[in-house]
Amino acid sequence: MTHFDEAGAAVQAALDAGARYADARVMVRRTEAMSARDGAVEDVGFDESAGIGVRALVGSGWGFYAVPDLSEPAARAAGRRAAEIAAASASVSGPPVGLVPAGAVVASWASDCVIDPLGVSLADKGDLLVRATTAAKEAGADLAEANYSVWDTRKWFVSSEGHRIDQHIRECGAGVTASAFGDGEIQRRSWPSWRGQFGTRGWELVEEIDLVGNAPRMAEEARALLTAPLCPSGETTLVLGGEQLALQIHESVGHAIELDRILGWEAAFAGTSWLDLSRLGSLRYGSELMNITIDPTFPGALGSFGFDDEGTPATKRHAVRDGIWVGVLAGRDSASVAGLDYAGSVRSDGWSRLPMVRMTNVGLEPGPHTLDEIIAATDDGVFMDVNRSWSIDDRRLNFQFGCEIGYEIKNGKRGRMLRNPTYTGIGPKFWQSMDMLSSETIAWGTPNCGKGQPGQIGHTGHPAAPARFTGVRVGVRG
Repeated sequence: MTHFDEAGAAVQAALDAGARYADARVMVRRTEAMSARDGAVEDVGFDESAGIGVRALVGSGWGFYAVPDLSEPAARAAGRRAAEIAAASASVSGPPVGLVPAGAVVASWASDCVIDPLGVSLADKGDLLVRATTAAKEAGADLAEANYSVWDTRKWFVSSEGHRIDQHIRECGAGVTASAFGDGEIQRRSWPSWRGQFGTRGWELVEEIDLVGNAPRMAEEARALLTAPLCPSGETTLVLGGEQLALQIHESVGHAIELDRILGWEAAFAGTSWLDLSRLGSLRYGSELMNITIDPTFPGALGSFGFDDEGTPATKRHAVRDGIWVGVLAGRDSASVAGLDYAGSVRSDGWSRLPMVRMTNVGLEPGPHTLDEIIAATDDGVFMDVNRSWSIDDRRLNFQFGCEIGYEIKNGKRGRMLRNPTYTGIGPKFWQSMDMLSSETIAWGTPNCGKGQPGQIGHTGHPAAPARFTGVRVGVRG
């Protein structure tokens, strides 16, 4: 069953009501999630949502209206209402709004999926989480938790410019965490990440993670952290694991290159941005090893799609090339205002929310080294991985991160485990200090990126590999 007729009716109604441009998205989404604690399933959740969201442009005013009704009369009424809201918005004077040109696309796209996540029985999924948490408890964890989430989304998009696009996107992921309780503190270790690993793939991703096989090691490391020495304070060489570097990219690059923040259109949750469009193409963001791509075509990553929610085909482009800032995450309207000729980074978290500029897969291209080579080349430093805490200012400049685990590096070898490792820095200075980068890239998934009011939860991907940074302050406390 398709829903092009309903979307088309909404678009035509908006045009008949005076819109100069209109588009409509029908979305049907099913979700499933489960969590377990200490060898028992604790919670299971299901949800199904369907509706249509319509955007209309009248003069320089946008209007948006959404209804949880997929009948054609309801779709037409939503289109008319979106145009009325746009006309009211246009009554307030503002700069002209244009749209970067986009050719009409008629297409269908589906993400790769070997094992349908919703086709795996709840019994098998629950057994996996129970076995993972039991394995962690038997290895010494005081608290063991595991979870998985599944999203199955179908979209039908129609625009007044001739777009007719349908997509089927399946996403899932899972994780396990082991905690150990000590005298006045708790240490935790998470596999494969503090929030799990997620991707635009089928259940085969969860099987590859091997929660049960890795849970005992997480428990053993959490227990060992209770008596490990504190991370020393001072300035040193820092080696970051790929999981932590993924969050570093998300917070100090991904949010900073969102064009709506740069233009001052958006400031909720993550603030604005320190970047100035007049320096696009010339600003040194990082060292020559820093090559950041915006790539929704990355196979299996959580920010992958065939077309964004304006119908723009997924395209790979650079945000930073050889350390120079060269690109942004943009929508058709923000790109037009900024004088750019591309968009492709607009998404909504559901039919009832207005599409907005969001990260896709924002990540580092691989470097020439391996993690072993990076450690061997480091005489004195600290290795940190897996995020535990984060803080960054509202311009995406000054940051402080804490990690679950650290190790000292002495004379090219990994030494003692370190407890409560932290580091701090200023975005461009930090990235300019990167002098070694691994080729061992993993596309880490972030399923909980918040933005906007009303709030929207975005799914983003961050290809990253271990890297080395010089002259970094570590062991910051308080």
